[in-house]
Amino acid sequence: MDQITLTNCRFYGYHGALAEENRLGQIFVISAKLTVDLSAASLSDRLEDTVHYGMVFDCIKNQAENRRYQLIERLAGAICQDIFDQFPPVTAIDIAISKENPPINGHYDAVGIRLERHR
Repeated sequence: MDQITLTNCRFYGYHGALAEENRLGQIFVISAKLTVDLSAASLSDRLEDTVHYGMVFDCIKNQAENRRYQLIERLAGAICQDIFDQFPPVTAIDIAISKENPPINGHYDAVGIRLERHR
């Protein structure tokens, strides 16, 4: 099946179970793969025959920057639900969210989660 991808989108938000995360905020890196049939768009060259990835970006941005969740698992679930609600052609979503600088002691590139959801 065809996919639309948004890779390593960066947002500043206030999600986390620790007080520092809710007070200071941090950057969240979000990637999403949307499964959608792109056959019509590949033949027609018309925007209305696809899912507008700019609008998907705005949907993700709204949840990441304008809402607050304790868990990034919940943030990911809310993003998936919004995408399914707003874009009926999307049949599946693979979303990954990472934090590069959470307030935990140690050395790492990032910590994060990945969800797969299907209609």
